[in-house]
Amino acid sequence: MLETNKMKRAELYRDHNTQVFLSKFLSGEISELKPAYDPKICYRYPIVETIIGDSTAEDFLNRLYEAGILERRLYDKIVYCPKCDSVNISVHYCCPYCKSFNIQKSSLIEHVKCGYMDVEGNFRKGNKLVCPKCHEELKKPDVDHRRAGIWCACKDCGKSFDIPTTAHFCRDCHANSTFEDAVIKDVYSYSLKEEVREEASVGWVVIAPITEFLEENGFEVESPAFLKGKSGANHMFDMAAYRGDKTRKVTVIDLVSSTENAVNEQPVIALFAKIFDVSPDNAYLIAIPKMSENGKKMAELYNIKIVEAKNQKEATKALKDKLLKRK
Repeated sequence: MLETNKMKRAELYRDHNTQVFLSKFLSGEISELKPAYDPKICYRYPIVETIIGDSTAEDFLNRLYEAGILERRLYDKIVYCPKCDSVNISVHYCCPYCKSFNIQKSSLIEHVKCGYMDVEGNFRKGNKLVCPKCHEELKKPDVDHRRAGIWCACKDCGKSFDIPTTAHFCRDCHANSTFEDAVIKDVYSYSLKEEVREEASVGWVVIAPITEFLEENGFEVESPAFLKGKSGANHMFDMAAYRGDKTRKVTVIDLVSSTENAVNEQPVIALFAKIFDVSPDNAYLIAIPKMSENGKKMAELYNIKIVEAKNQKEATKALKDKLLKRK
């Protein structure tokens, strides 16, 4: 499963639309992508629409989410009309007895001193509150009187109740529906997963230009690449470059980066385990920003070529120098 997700991510990193979109996270232009409300079509993602077009924005974001590049947070829920699929819905609070939405909502007030409780309208005398039972004026909320809840009255059937029922009214087709009939869709905001931020940076900033360089120089490139070893197991590499018609030579390339001063020897060991089974013609490990001394010694022992680079430009140039010398 992890390998499958990594393969999906690697494919997405090569896509130009993904590169443009992720650059907005990596540059700090956006930290969280929130939807914008449009009264006609409900929620949209304008930033994504400017990159790929409006019709596929949600599909695009969902692919990045399923590949493990983005994480999402529930932002809102949309209620659709079950009859015409419109989002132009209003909520009606209705009488539980006759289902009319012609109801009057009032506050219940309790006079603390005498204990009398009634709806606020019966306490009102002009701009004052006066207890209908003892006729004392109420001046201090939460001292001489308190709000004890909500009370509703239906103007059609005349009955009173505390909790109304909820109904949906479609302003487009005028259909009424209940919660049981409702079609509800989740709306999300998106952010870049911290654990793949470094991978994403390497993935589109480094892999894409190197792939382009290799193809321009006559290589056939797969990224990611799965090569079958002598053991029968398939091994994944960040890139595999093929050259030659009669005797196809294969060069495998892995990339690794570190937020520390140097990459440790573990990626060297991991790459050696794969090439020991696959036996490619050449193996390169691109280390950003550089490889540790132990890693360099192990790479030399395992016949792995190390490419050290601080950025994409340096990585492409160094790899170009090494590969073209072997032509």
